[in-house]
Amino acid sequence: MKKWLKRIRGALGMGLIWATAWFGAGAILGLVAGIYGVVWGTAAWGTPTGMILASAGFFSILFAACGFVGGAAFSTVLAVAEGRRRFDEMSLLRFAAWGAAGSFLLALPLLLSVLQWNGGWFGVGGVLALMGAGSSAGALALARRAEDRELLEHGADVADIGLTAEEKGELLVGN
Repeated sequence: MKKWLKRIRGALGMGLIWATAWFGAGAILGLVAGIYGVVWGTAAWGTPTGMILASAGFFSILFAACGFVGGAAFSTVLAVAEGRRRFDEMSLLRFAAWGAAGSFLLALPLLLSVLQWNGGWFGVGGVLALMGAGSSAGALALARRAEDRELLEHGADVADIGLTAEEKGELLVGN
């Protein structure tokens, strides 16, 4: 039971981290879309400043929701697919692929239901997949950095750390 609670907490944490990062990306995109609407005269309501801020707010909240769902989905998919592997045993490319898959498959329906689009979902899904891949690669880089720092802080002896299977293979081949 403790293992499942830990995984749920991890999925919620990953979702919150992604939501925070995607919130910022949505705000920037919303500002650009709002400015574009004001410049080209497509602002149908309110003042130009109100249009820009409303657009930034809408995109921020939308992207944060997609980021939360994508991050939680990524964490769940990773736990199921990679099982007991440690972060140092996973490749960055594979980690990013799981992040892209989780974002594309689970954040896309949320986006489509909010925007009620009839087409173009492959383009939007591609953007979400790229954001998911970038977010997961960043998460792995941060996790590896935290592991390295933890090893240095505890003063672990090199002999106690051991080699990963990849490092053992490199030693045998002589690369």
